[in-house]
Amino acid sequence: MSRDDDSCSNDSCGCGNNDNTEDESFHPMGADHESEMREMLDDTEYDTDLGMDMAEDAMKLIQGEISEAEFHDKYNEAVVNEFDVDDRPTVDAFEEMKASENDDEHDGIFERLTGDEGLVEQLKNVDADTSQSRRDTMKKMGAGAAALGLGGVASAQSSGDPKDDEYGAEPVGDTSASGTQLGMVIDLNRCDGCLECVTGCIQENQTSTGANWMYVLTYEDEKSDQENFLVRPCQHCTNAPCEKVCPVRARHTRDKDGIVLTNYEICIGCRYCQVACPYGVNYFQWGEPDVPYDDLPGSENDYEELKQMPDEDRHEQLVDSNDHIHDDRGQWADMRPPQGVMGKCTYCPSRQDGHQGEEKQGTVACMEACDAAGMSAIHFGDINDPESRPRQYLKQRAEQEFERDTELDNGEQWGDTVTPWAKLSAFKLLEDLGTQPNVTYLGNEPGPEAEQIDGPVTYEQIGVEDNRKHHLDQFTFGAGDD
Repeated sequence: MSRDDDSCSNDSCGCGNNDNTEDESFHPMGADHESEMREMLDDTEYDTDLGMDMAEDAMKLIQGEISEAEFHDKYNEAVVNEFDVDDRPTVDAFEEMKASENDDEHDGIFERLTGDEGLVEQLKNVDADTSQSRRDTMKKMGAGAAALGLGGVASAQSSGDPKDDEYGAEPVGDTSASGTQLGMVIDLNRCDGCLECVTGCIQENQTSTGANWMYVLTYEDEKSDQENFLVRPCQHCTNAPCEKVCPVRARHTRDKDGIVLTNYEICIGCRYCQVACPYGVNYFQWGEPDVPYDDLPGSENDYEELKQMPDEDRHEQLVDSNDHIHDDRGQWADMRPPQGVMGKCTYCPSRQDGHQGEEKQGTVACMEACDAAGMSAIHFGDINDPESRPRQYLKQRAEQEFERDTELDNGEQWGDTVTPWAKLSAFKLLEDLGTQPNVTYLGNEPGPEAEQIDGPVTYEQIGVEDNRKHHLDQFTFGAGDD
């Protein structure tokens, strides 16, 4: 069985926009969650203080307050003493990556929206020795709305019919990037709280009771009279703090498509990634999983043998055996984890690698279930590809919004200074932290008075343990009531 320790019982914000001075926690989920994480680490065999300190500095790292090299150097000796190894990238490796990177690749959302001389450059110039943090700078510059709600961002001028012209800057993806980055556009206006995505994920990954990799949070908000939903998978961040604290590099980003995975074969269950994650999406497999290893599809393949195979032979073996456990590298990184190992949403890598047939490539179980339910709220694919499903859906929605009302609040028309994206209500969760999440939401963003309520379909009705309580607080601009 699995026990869920990612619930948050804090009454503070945690998104970086709360002025509550009583909560001095480093963690976006607040002081109560930080205390829970400390207690959790106390139950492990590993150094609690080291895990908490690394998580705190990982937050500073993703906010640009310290460098990758400084972070590695600061903890190298302690990590080696605790774990007998430190497989995090070395300073030399960082320098090598920096020298080899194409300047046009790996740009964050700030580069894409503001340009080289915009917000990014100003943030880079913040003196890390002062008390002015990256987050403080953004608040002073009034940039929080641009980071979290991407609507209203001006882009290149254009003219002519919007159906025939270029749309300019987009809320997701990077047209200049040559690599693949898998991600999602989730249209909250199409979600009806049916929880089909939750059950689809559980069935696909055979996760244990309580270890739900997908949650749908239902809430009421003074900003709207209707029921609102927030669908929460792993955000598969480009700048993932969970990856930076893993001493054995079990948590890592896959090169070919940018998804964040856990290599179950080498994960030691220290749970440092769970502390460092600002989204609460990690689960520790406490006991024997509900579904035994031998009952998992593809379990007949041997990990050590796969590693020795040439890439082409290994891929052929995995496809022929319909392996739903290993990815094309031969790493056990899909489906539920074994006992004592961390698990989370994976974006179904064996589907992306063709092990379940070509028709499954470019799909994930939650999207498939949502489509089957007739809602099609989840759109998955390469967000760097203008022809991908999420990018095409975003273009379609922007065009619909533009056609519904071509006049902006200030009276400007499309083709003067803005594009239809300015009318599209889009946001990313906690993006001001610098995580660069790869999930974009369309629809209402939870406000300061958002309060979780029971949805139209309860988790008990679908036979799922409900551990979602209080998950909403860290995604709002203030404290909820529950």
